[in-house]
Amino acid sequence: MTLRRIGEELGVRPGLVSHYFPSAEDLVAEAFGSAATAELDALIPAERPVGTPTEHLARFLARTIGHPAWDDISALWINARHLSRYRPALRAEVAGQEAAWRGRLSGLLADGVDRGEFRTPDPVVVALQILVVLDGLSADGTSAPEEVPPAVARMAVTTAERELGLPQGTLAAP
Repeated sequence: MTLRRIGEELGVRPGLVSHYFPSAEDLVAEAFGSAATAELDALIPAERPVGTPTEHLARFLARTIGHPAWDDISALWINARHLSRYRPALRAEVAGQEAAWRGRLSGLLADGVDRGEFRTPDPVVVALQILVVLDGLSADGTSAPEEVPPAVARMAVTTAERELGLPQGTLAAP
């Protein structure tokens, strides 16, 4: 991929693309960051609408587990993480996005602890556990959603309920 080819595909002069992005690597990093931020804002808004932390967490999990849109962004993450091994600009963007996701989810969990809905001494660790389970489920893209056993499909929910001291079924899809 070159900036010239991108310009041709977009129907603009390559100089216009290179004016904003010095290299194709910078453009790829920016595109990934834009997609990952949009997904984060949709799944865990910085300014949460009315509702409890438990409701917001249940909604987040329902939107990520076996949802086609989540599968698409998961594939993007897998590719970005792989390519970031060789591309410094993308590596920096992936690291920044991972921190943003951890921060947003752990903030939601800390809010739940503050309100007495969740019980955990470390919301950051629980956020990491949930994200690792979701990443693991995404990485196993060899299975069609209908082929994944329910106990496996629910692993993120089960982990969240266990680690937050919630009764089983609390985070069932809203």
